[in-house]
Amino acid sequence: MSDGTIRTALKSLGLDSDVMTVHGFRTTASTLLNEQGWSPDAIERQLAHAPRDAVRAAYNRAQYLDERRRMMQSWADYLDSLKKAQK
Repeated sequence: MSDGTIRTALKSLGLDSDVMTVHGFRTTASTLLNEQGWSPDAIERQLAHAPRDAVRAAYNRAQYLDERRRMMQSWADYLDSLKKAQK
């Protein structure tokens, strides 16, 4: 999903960039995932933050893949629990 799509969705909800930004979602996710105890390296790769070694970054696409899958399922479960708590 592009930044533009998310910005449009935020605007349709009445959230201007002084309230919430696309990058704000990434910041929130990183903070919460770190607080939940996930590996900082896996979090950085999930956020597409590449290692400083450009050659390594270009060829290693599956870095931390198993942990990232578990982390994203846990994240989805966490978001579902927030939704259920609002009901």
